[in-house]
Amino acid sequence: MGVKDSSTSQQAAEFTAFVRETGTQLHRAAMLLTGDHHATEDLTQAAYAKVFVHWRKVRRTENPLAYTRTVLLNTFLSHRRPRRSAEVPAEVTPPDTGHEPDPGQRVDLLAALRTLAPVDRAVVVHRYWEDRSVAETATDLGLTEAVVRTRARRALQRLRPLVDIPERTLP
Repeated sequence: MGVKDSSTSQQAAEFTAFVRETGTQLHRAAMLLTGDHHATEDLTQAAYAKVFVHWRKVRRTENPLAYTRTVLLNTFLSHRRPRRSAEVPAEVTPPDTGHEPDPGQRVDLLAALRTLAPVDRAVVVHRYWEDRSVAETATDLGLTEAVVRTRARRALQRLRPLVDIPERTLP
């Protein structure tokens, strides 16, 4: 086994460990973005595939998870753009909600998120589900902080009638 083979297997092992550590978190974010179990799997795999191709560079970044989140969001947004394909799913399978504490709330949230524009959905998921700051969300999505605040506020206003989202009390 040469030095190159050893280096490649070490990188593969590091990437595998990274996926194990971050898989659940990215999968949940993808589910909130897509609202569909199959699309979630596809989105998560596509994001990890893109990261794997550049793993040597990504593993040296300050925060590989943040990089991967950005790849996930950009992949989601690029797939949401209109395509000229006539591809239509053969059947729709409801998400497996057997392990959730309240499946009704999950279904309501997923349905409500699907009513938002893709960028608004990405802002809400990134900002509130991933608990990212306005600045981090703006950087990751390539938006200004003012745009993130405006989109988040308007998206929450649209979501409140659809799901039980408590109003924030300001000091």
